[in-house]
Amino acid sequence: MATVRYFAGAAEAAGTESERVDAEDLGALLADLRERHGAELTRVLALSSVLHEGQYVSDPQLRLEHDAVLDVLPPFAGG
Repeated sequence: MATVRYFAGAAEAAGTESERVDAEDLGALLADLRERHGAELTRVLALSSVLHEGQYVSDPQLRLEHDAVLDVLPPFAGG
């Protein structure tokens, strides 16, 4: 299971700072998150960067290892 860590507004939208998700690839993981948390997190995800092991990722077919760590980083004001 991958660990998803949420920061700032993403944590607020998800209602948690982190959670574990069973997904084979990035697309499945993001679909699961949207289904779990609804419209507010869906909106935040559309604006956010997702990092996998510290690297920006966007390919929905990116395979995830069982111990993957992903960070959801919404835009931050003030740079």
